[in-house]
Amino acid sequence: MNKTKWLMLAVVVVAVVLVAAGLAISGAFSPAESRLILATTTSTQNSGLLDYMLPDFKSKYGVKVDVVAVGSGQALETAKRGDADVVLSHAPSLEAPFMDQGYGIFKWQVMHNQFAIVGPSGDPAGVGSAWNVTVAFKKIADNSSTFLSRSDNSGTYTKEMQIWGLAGLNTSQFGSWYMKVGKGMEDTLMMTDGLGGYTLTDEGTYFTLIQMLSIVELFRNDTALFNQYSVIPVNPAKNLNVNVKYAVLFAEWIVSPETQELMASYTANGHQLFFPNAEP
Repeated sequence: MNKTKWLMLAVVVVAVVLVAAGLAISGAFSPAESRLILATTTSTQNSGLLDYMLPDFKSKYGVKVDVVAVGSGQALETAKRGDADVVLSHAPSLEAPFMDQGYGIFKWQVMHNQFAIVGPSGDPAGVGSAWNVTVAFKKIADNSSTFLSRSDNSGTYTKEMQIWGLAGLNTSQFGSWYMKVGKGMEDTLMMTDGLGGYTLTDEGTYFTLIQMLSIVELFRNDTALFNQYSVIPVNPAKNLNVNVKYAVLFAEWIVSPETQELMASYTANGHQLFFPNAEP
């Protein structure tokens, strides 16, 4: 570890120690500190998971969580600017440089579900008969079937681009059948449904909206579609506005056995949406 990283680590340790000492002495939180800004992916918000879980955090600690729900890439950028205290995202390839550059104190896995390809029940591209996800994507491209891409630097879009790359295909060479919508998952699913096309979705958002959609889940059985969510408290050494006290408290809360059980109990339309797998 170079000197810069050692210095950064020392600053973080001192900050956390001082925070802990301050809490022990005061025994209470000041009103100005009783808010936490969580930058997170749209799937945790659109699925209703946060509305279900966050009241527990507030009741235990008296801290209100202000949620900024955007794509995972945008959530990480929000944290980089110091406009969020903690991040809950599902884009490992984007989280890695965030951590390498010292913007996160630590990264703990929290929960997972699955990405899936959804599309029209008639499945003109034959996605349902594919033996892996790259073959499924190739079938869509070979058939020039309408495909809606979020194109928003989200965790889902990052996964989509990884799959096209593994399939040996370049989206810049696609025709008009490939549609860049620049929307969140909920809007993208509704547009896909209206156009009778295909898209890649997280199952949490899809199962939440399933009663409103005619498109169906066609392909999910590939380890490449595993969808991991992680929590990252933002490093106060990067921005003094970061509320490290509550960021660490939130991370400890969301990986606790009680909160993991609460998470596992959340369902929508008969489906469990997220599966806890915390290993801090």
